Amino acid sequence: MPRSIAPGNKSNMSELWFLVRFSQAHETFRVPELQSLAEAENVPVTVVSYSSRAPYCIVKGPPDPHAAARLVRRSILTQAIYEYWGSGDNLDDLHQAVKARSAHLWEKHAADSWKFNIDSFQGTRSDASRRDIINSFRYMPLRGPIMMKDPAQEYTVFEEWPSDSPRLGIPNPDRFHFGRLLGRGARDMVARFDLKKRPYISTTSMDSELALVTANMVLAAPGKLFYDPFVGTGSFPIACSAFGALSWGSDIDGRTVRGSGHDARAEAKRGLVKGEKTLHGNFKHYGILHRLADVFTSDLTNTPLRRLSFGLGGLGGRARLFDGIICDPPYGVREGLVVLGCRDPETRPWVIQAGHKRLKDPDFVPPKKPYSFLAMLDDILHFASETLVDSGRLSFWMPTANDEDQEIPSPTHPCLEAVAICVQPFNKWSRRLITYRKLPDESVARSELELWKATAGRQHVGTTADELNPFRKGYFNKFQTDISS
Repeated sequence: MPRSIAPGNKSNMSELWFLVRFSQAHETFRVPELQSLAEAENVPVTVVSYSSRAPYCIVKGPPDPHAAARLVRRSILTQAIYEYWGSGDNLDDLHQAVKARSAHLWEKHAADSWKFNIDSFQGTRSDASRRDIINSFRYMPLRGPIMMKDPAQEYTVFEEWPSDSPRLGIPNPDRFHFGRLLGRGARDMVARFDLKKRPYISTTSMDSELALVTANMVLAAPGKLFYDPFVGTGSFPIACSAFGALSWGSDIDGRTVRGSGHDARAEAKRGLVKGEKTLHGNFKHYGILHRLADVFTSDLTNTPLRRLSFGLGGLGGRARLFDGIICDPPYGVREGLVVLGCRDPETRPWVIQAGHKRLKDPDFVPPKKPYSFLAMLDDILHFASETLVDSGRLSFWMPTANDEDQEIPSPTHPCLEAVAICVQPFNKWSRRLITYRKLPDESVARSELELWKATAGRQHVGTTADELNPFRKGYFNKFQTDISS
């Protein structure tokens, strides 16, 4: 039996329904990004119908088409948003739904220039078949001229076909949708910030698409301060500043922060101007250098930044520094994760003494020691709890094995609420983008925080890189389960 006509009716003027056309990539990121943008743009929406198997999502929101366009204008994973006019299991059902939902809107757009599109997901149609579908909408009073470029109104028939339909010769799609274009997303930003066109990158630079999505998740916007404690070549600060935010960054490796811009001859060979192959050069390349506050050499576990402990953040946490923290901490695979400190201070006291005497010398290189990856995740969360304003966001990436027995659980903190967990799968492992919201101190019991500190301190023991990092150990063992007993 065919599914019923799409819900909702024309008499409900307190809300409108919209169809969001996603890109068919990073499926678990699409709705969380849209929900984050709804908060950033103050456009409340509710998801009505969505499946990760198809790039179509039906949502309901305020009765304002301009608000819908504003919702997706900076979305990286959204192609466009449409005023939703109906769905059906076949063309007859679709026409019935369109007439029931949108007949009262037709005359409003009747004199406008227009065009029709057919969007076939996982399927194809001949030109003749496409014309037949378009002509089946002849009951709509479209008196304006047809314009294939920049029409005033653009109508689209969306088709959901079964997987591999052309090869299997499947004649008809499973589902039809119909809508009127309201606004487009910001997919063009992916190409603009493509790493291949960036002067200064490294092997760990986050690709532009995911960096921009992460910036959307953390609600980057003008008038806000954002910080990346593992800044590297600046992928995340660039993404935040692309949306108008003022960005800060730090890294334990000062060479990465400074870049190689001092090598004028090497830059000349690549056609670069002097100083372009640096983090600052990247910002200058995109014309957003004025949105880079500064970068500095620092270790997150020994940060020089001011931290306000629990209960000292003031009203709304406004005494704290940042509106958002965004980062991709080192996974410890290419080399062990290290922080500032002496590996064995009791047997190497001269290292400590040298540090006290020479710490301000320009050529002094402070010693480093191995550090637990799980402890670093806890440090990130606790740092965020003491530097984020209330409702500020923390978004960071972490790896984990796909095998449930070797999976690394997502870290938690009593002062932070997880709002989204998005997964990018690889072969035997995945990485998650986890986004948290800072809770007001007054909503958290001090006893919960003390218990968290005590528990976190007992979990991370070991001396070697593999002992301190379960993901590194699993990665080099190809995530094979240890069956020895």
